[in-house]
Amino acid sequence: MAFAQSEPAYKKGTFYALWGWNRDAYTNSDIHFKGKDYNFTLHDVKASDRQTPFSYHSYIQLDRITIPQTNFRIGYFIKDNFAITIGVDHMKYVMNQNQTVDIDGQVRPQFANRITDGSIKLTDDFLTFEHTDGLNYINSEVEFYKNYYQYGILKVNGLLGGGAGFLLPKTNATLMGEDRHDAFHLSGFGLSAKGGVDVLLWNLFFLRSEVKEGYINMSSIRTTKDNSDKASQAFFFAEWTYTFGFSWHF
Repeated sequence: MAFAQSEPAYKKGTFYALWGWNRDAYTNSDIHFKGKDYNFTLHDVKASDRQTPFSYHSYIQLDRITIPQTNFRIGYFIKDNFAITIGVDHMKYVMNQNQTVDIDGQVRPQFANRITDGSIKLTDDFLTFEHTDGLNYINSEVEFYKNYYQYGILKVNGLLGGGAGFLLPKTNATLMGEDRHDAFHLSGFGLSAKGGVDVLLWNLFFLRSEVKEGYINMSSIRTTKDNSDKASQAFFFAEWTYTFGFSWHF
């Protein structure tokens, strides 16, 4: 048994792959909507994540494993304890329905009477707005590991990392009477940093949990079937992941 061993957490030349799930929180954001006959901004809009309740059908069945909020990542250690990775954080962002927010700008005439003292209630017939399949943050990260505890087949490692990537959300929206729109669209970029704990067995199987914080800026969100209708927003997020994976060394 030993603490703070000189033995690396992972050796140069090691690959890994992981899969797991996440819970998320988002700061309030201003959302700007623009089209041919409207141009308005909703201020301090609240939103939540939406994790799928656990069931075999949604979590284990192979054709549905991407239904929950999930994480996938592969990595390669270019030197002892230092990895480069690429992955997908499949989060979900759901605007809280029926909240009242401040608004400025021009809405379609049939909705103008909904505005009272510069505020509007976000009812279903005015706006639904979700990135639920999902808020897909596709990113590359660098990770630094340190082994803090080792006993036989067991290693307990700490990790720090950070990265950047792009957002490919599938935005589910209905806006002022338009038909529901739900399609993937390259929408913006993200930046993030994280820390976590990694429990490694036999240098082969691991359990890992991370806390990640980041910034998302989406300047081009599709909202209707009309290509000229767009929304934009920026916000910070916090993500907690609980994952498992395998490592192997050549």
